[in-house]
Amino acid sequence: TFSEFLRAVGSGNLDAYARQIDALEPLPDLFANQLEERLRQYFSTGGMPEAVLRWAELMDMGAVDKVLSDLLDSYERDFAKHGGATLFAKLSFVWHSLPAQLARENKKFVWGLVRDGARAREYEDAVEWLADAGLVLRVRQNSGGGLPLSAYDSASAFKVYCMDVGLLRRLSRLDSSAFSLSDGLFTEFRGAFAENYALQALTPQLDAAPRYWTNEKPRHEVDLLVQLGNTIVPVEVKSGTSVDSPSLRYYARKHAGATPLRVRLSMRNLSMDGDLLNIPLYLADRAVSLMERALALGG
Repeated sequence: TFSEFLRAVGSGNLDAYARQIDALEPLPDLFANQLEERLRQYFSTGGMPEAVLRWAELMDMGAVDKVLSDLLDSYERDFAKHGGATLFAKLSFVWHSLPAQLARENKKFVWGLVRDGARAREYEDAVEWLADAGLVLRVRQNSGGGLPLSAYDSASAFKVYCMDVGLLRRLSRLDSSAFSLSDGLFTEFRGAFAENYALQALTPQLDAAPRYWTNEKPRHEVDLLVQLGNTIVPVEVKSGTSVDSPSLRYYARKHAGATPLRVRLSMRNLSMDGDLLNIPLYLADRAVSLMERALALGG
C-alpha cells in the first residue's frame, strides 16, 4: 500500500500525519505537496515489497524496473507450472491484454482484445484463475439497485485491473517519467492507473468488493460503487485536478434518497462540499474512514 511505501522510504512522518486526519478540510500545502510527490514515485514503483526496497535503497528506477520485470517473468513461469499447456496459453493471452483493456475509454473487459475471435466460454476460466491467484482485480458491473450489491451484479459485464500499479506500468512498457510530469498527472491510459491504484487501496478496507455502474442513455459511468454498512456510495476516480462529475450527479438523481454521499478521488485537496466529498488520491488508504466520517456528519 501507499501507506507502507511511505514508511519504507523514510516518510513515516507523512504516514503518521495522514493517519490522524479527522477533519474534512484541506491539508496544509506543506503536507499535501510532499504526499503528492511521494505518490508520483509510488505510481512508478508500485507496492511490491522488493521493488519498494530497491527504490528505498538505491533511488534508481532502472533497478526497480529490473525487479518488476523479474516478477513478471516469475508469474509467466507460474502460468506454465500450474496451468498446464492449454491453460498456460490462455493465461498469458489474458494477462498481456491488460494494458489494451485499460487503455480504452470504456474499460469493460473485451474478449476480442485477448485474442482475435476470442469468446468468453474459451477464456473465462483463465480470468477466473488470475483473479483467484490475486494477480488481477475483477470489478463487476452493478445496477446499484440495492443491497446486497451482489444481488444486482451483471452476469457478464466486468472490468479487470492489475494487482499492482508498478506491475501494470512495467507490463505496459511505460517509462516511469510518465508520472513525474506536473501537468496531466497520471493521465496515461485515460486515467486507468489512477483507477487501478484507487481499487488497490479501497478493496482491503471494504467487506464487499467494489462494483461499477453504467447508464446507457444518456451515457454515464461511475467508476466504483462501495458498500459502507447499509449505504451504497458512488465513487469517481479522477487522475488530475479537473474534476467535473456529471456521472456522479446523474447517479445521485437516479438513486435519490438512497445516496447521502458522493465521493470523488482526485488530485484536489481534501474537502466537503454539500454531499460531495473530495479525497485526494494520496489519502486513498484512508478513504473508507473519511467516508464514514462524512456520513456521520451528514446524518
